[in-house]
Amino acid sequence: MLLDIMVPVAIVYGCVVALVFVFQSHLVYYPQIGREVAITPQAYGLAYETVEIATEDGEKLAAWWVPATDARGTVLIFHGNAGNISHRLDYLLMFSRLRYSTLIVDYRGYGTSTGSPSEEGTYRDATAAWRYLTVQRGVRGADIVLFGESLGAAVASWLAARHAPRALILASTFTSAIDLGAQVYWFLPVRLISRFRYDNLSNLGAVKAPVLIMHSRDDDIVPFAHGQQLFAAAREPKQFLELRGGHNSGFVFAREEWVRALADFLDRHAPEGRGQ
Repeated sequence: MLLDIMVPVAIVYGCVVALVFVFQSHLVYYPQIGREVAITPQAYGLAYETVEIATEDGEKLAAWWVPATDARGTVLIFHGNAGNISHRLDYLLMFSRLRYSTLIVDYRGYGTSTGSPSEEGTYRDATAAWRYLTVQRGVRGADIVLFGESLGAAVASWLAARHAPRALILASTFTSAIDLGAQVYWFLPVRLISRFRYDNLSNLGAVKAPVLIMHSRDDDIVPFAHGQQLFAAAREPKQFLELRGGHNSGFVFAREEWVRALADFLDRHAPEGRGQ
């Protein structure tokens, strides 16, 4: 009797595992959510330039360059796994008020960018964005702050491990995609079947720039412990900023005291001649 029950259950479970293995990219990327570019920085009173960035493998990435008057540096923003650059205008406004120019880019397959997202693809996108700033815009690497939220933080940390930015800021992110997946899908052998790593923890071991970790105890998607582990793994100088609110509501721009803490962090780690 027990065998009669276990065999069908095992078959169904095996089918579920196989389906997750084949279609797991659909659990990582959500470019279809808010695919249309609904609003531009102009709606926030920000002057901006629409930019198209070419990657080494032939994709064309949609991006916005938002210059700041008397800029104190440049922030390269990598957003999370859903929506597009038009859903992150509050970041652009915040950094503009802090007198930082920004470049925000849509990964391949997001917004109006060409291609389909993949882990290696997002790294190529990040490299192309860095190259655009340092080569075409002539921005020094020492003046570039890398900012990543959620999935974008893993892209930012990967880039920071391979270049020398002014600072690295990680918001509401995980130790690795595998660690988070194993927690969320505890009933699946995630560590055996995952094709995605996005290993923030390993990346931080190679990052020499100052690091700011921001995370909320109320985060309902990425547990607070992930932020704590990342902070422990980061080299000095480093800082932890505790936020409040859920994963999709606990943003640094939501409270003035958090914005001041971010500004103070950037001031402390400004290149010579870039202070107040």
